[in-house]
Amino acid sequence: MSAMQTPEGRIDIRQLSIVLGLGAQAFEAVQRLDCQIEAGQFVCVLGPSGCGKSTLLGALAGHLQPRAGTLNVDGVPVSGPSPQRGMVFQQHTLFPWRSVRDNVAFGLKMRGLGKAERYRAADEILALVGLEGFAGHWPDQLSGGMQQRVEIARVLVNRPRLLLMDEPFGALDALTRLHMQELLLDIWTRIRTTVVFVTHDIDEALFLADRLLVMSPRPGRIIEDLRLDFARPRTTALVTHPEFTRLKRHCLELLRHEEGRQLPRLNPLGLPETSLPRFAL
Repeated sequence: MSAMQTPEGRIDIRQLSIVLGLGAQAFEAVQRLDCQIEAGQFVCVLGPSGCGKSTLLGALAGHLQPRAGTLNVDGVPVSGPSPQRGMVFQQHTLFPWRSVRDNVAFGLKMRGLGKAERYRAADEILALVGLEGFAGHWPDQLSGGMQQRVEIARVLVNRPRLLLMDEPFGALDALTRLHMQELLLDIWTRIRTTVVFVTHDIDEALFLADRLLVMSPRPGRIIEDLRLDFARPRTTALVTHPEFTRLKRHCLELLRHEEGRQLPRLNPLGLPETSLPRFAL
């Protein structure tokens, strides 16, 4: 990127509300979100299950349309899916009948690139994610962590402005998950695309991010915007740092407070007040 070129991947969210479901089953999943994310930032979105984290990612990817508000990337409204906004899920979406190289190159094939060009790009990205020598393997010959590397490579081969990640390491064992976190940070250090990473794991969020957005239970609202100034590159020693521990406790307290606000008040019998009949006096 030249010195005069403006970095790509700036996100501008204004008063964003998203409703899911139809008719009587409709509910507000995300409520009046306001957030600006600078190009190249690594942002984690933290919150309890069902708080709208994945809904927000779906809107950024262009799969969900907001009920109200605006959602722009580099000043342009998000109006539908685009290879410039790549999504990585927890569940594997690799084609089992295609080789690793062909899985990674599939998007480029759909865009009309010739075989030599798309294979060259795929091999370059496979090297970036540490899978040199595995291009000819089938997905079922790879471990879970290696399959997730292929998922990431399949998105990165499009050189996206945004890398959207929906709990991508949630199904991995603890050691593999840690290795994947370190690998992701290494990749991001090299390419500096904007990352929006959804998780409900506080340690993961604090370890990865420049910035942490904490969301409330549904309807999802941003209740805290934390800037994380831990030095990079980060190592596993960070999790024992006193400031890391303080921020973890702070996030826990935030989430517990919000969870408590969602619980029904109990009467002296220990039952929710709404479960008892109301008598006229």
